[in-house]
Amino acid sequence: MDEQIIERLRAGDTEGVTLLQTQYGPMVRYIVRGILHDAQDAEECVSDVWLRVWQKCASFDPEKGTLAAWVTAVARNAAVDRLRRRRTPDEAFDEQDGASLSPEDEVLRRERTRQLQRTVDALGAAEQQLFYRKYYYLQSTAQIAAEMGLTERAVEGRLYRLRRRLQKALGGDAL
Repeated sequence: MDEQIIERLRAGDTEGVTLLQTQYGPMVRYIVRGILHDAQDAEECVSDVWLRVWQKCASFDPEKGTLAAWVTAVARNAAVDRLRRRRTPDEAFDEQDGASLSPEDEVLRRERTRQLQRTVDALGAAEQQLFYRKYYYLQSTAQIAAEMGLTERAVEGRLYRLRRRLQKALGGDAL
């Protein structure tokens, strides 16, 4: 099904978008609504996701991952972008303060990112799910608890232990 969707999108066939929405619509809405809590913002963002996928379908490389993973990343990034645009100018300025890294700092940042990814990949499935829900999809502790059948306190405890474990694995550096 994914191959058919990509073929149609790349051919400029709008039926590809319809197939994409049918196949991945619930997943995209789930991701976006977890980050953007305003219903109108979330719906506008979902529309932005379909547009981005349409416009950037040529950049999708099946060698690097699945269509589902790519659409997930597009949805998450679109939602985070929208969340950033909603911030006040002062918050945006504060965020940009650390944006001008030296080349050496940039290399160190990339290496830390790779090291974190390797460490997360080595976690068990439940720990990975918890990590990604909280720190990648930005879900609230309450949402994670409800969907994983845990109490909020249990989720907080697991996240605390997970952060400590990651911190130790990364050489004691703060996360």
